[in-house]
Amino acid sequence: MIGQLTGTLIEKMPPQVMVDCHGVGYELDVPMSTFYNLPGLGETVRLLTHLVVREDAHVLFGFASESEKQMFGHLISVNGVGPSTALVVLSYLSPEELRHAIVREDTAALQAVKGIGGKTAQRLILELRDKLKKEGEESVANAGIVRNTVRQEALSALVTLGIAKPAAEKSVDAVLKKAGSNISLEELVKHALKNA
Repeated sequence: MIGQLTGTLIEKMPPQVMVDCHGVGYELDVPMSTFYNLPGLGETVRLLTHLVVREDAHVLFGFASESEKQMFGHLISVNGVGPSTALVVLSYLSPEELRHAIVREDTAALQAVKGIGGKTAQRLILELRDKLKKEGEESVANAGIVRNTVRQEALSALVTLGIAKPAAEKSVDAVLKKAGSNISLEELVKHALKNA
């Protein structure tokens, strides 16, 4: 299985692109969300891939992000939704918008996609709602685990530097509240030291 390609972008003809990897040109079909974010011709590109094997062809699909690739896999697992339809869906809706539409059972948002009728929208909701809801809960839980780990490491660093634990906790929590969970450990310690 080909999991990703990194090479020189040599052709762009929506929805298809060609990537030269050491003299071999790979043709990939990509959603428009990926297409719009591609670099210029002649530049290096990295695409995550999904290979679909049919009787008459092997078709390689490319994605700019893991969430697009994962959602593509979910879509083609639904009975009656092929790779071409999945590409169209991902060209209209981001993975996050699609997840919200399915979890909230928003058939109108799904039917706004060209080629998705009422029955297909219902099938997408029926077959993917629970799976996507569970994935969303796991991703929130994982974000909490990462945040707690960074918090604990920052507290440990501050205490080692001689700051009392209650003051360190107050300072770290204030920085996390302001900066959010995407702050690095180094930045968190630096800002917490200023506040302590």
